Amino acid sequence: MDLVRFVVLLAGWLAWMLPFFGMPKRQRPQRRDTRARWGIALEAIGFAFVWSAWAWAREPGAWRWAVAVPLLGAGSLLSWTSARTLGKQWRFDAALNTDHELVQSGAYRVVRHPIYASMFAMMLGTGFLITRLWLLAAAIAFFVAGTEVRIRVEDALLASRFGERFEEYRRRVPAYVPFMR
Repeated sequence: MDLVRFVVLLAGWLAWMLPFFGMPKRQRPQRRDTRARWGIALEAIGFAFVWSAWAWAREPGAWRWAVAVPLLGAGSLLSWTSARTLGKQWRFDAALNTDHELVQSGAYRVVRHPIYASMFAMMLGTGFLITRLWLLAAAIAFFVAGTEVRIRVEDALLASRFGERFEEYRRRVPAYVPFMR
């Protein structure tokens, strides 16, 4: 991989990861659902397709750069705004705190799961810069399948806690791709 692509990807991924360091200390969850880990495994397979050296495309054309760079920027921006808005409620596992709140501000006004949207943007941005398109398509399939598993588990937890208030939010706000129901 050439130096420019490496630097762009390194900068994008560092910018995406930074807000997760120094997050407020989380309390022990009141309720956790580990079934979402299956979704994490599927998402990881998608990322493996994107990052595998055998999947790398040669020099990307200008159109791929034009698509990738805004996606990397959007993914980083979403990660910053979403992680900070969630604060101590952010977790790796699907879980609820005793004082869990239904966050509907910031990026959560546009999508219910903006951190997954940020991950999707980062995967697409990375894929357009380094991955053969047919393998990127396979990566997308695994990532979307995994994200759907995670969203269903998390939405069920939120619905169990917030009832009709969450159901109204779910009807009004798309899951992780803006303007797509």
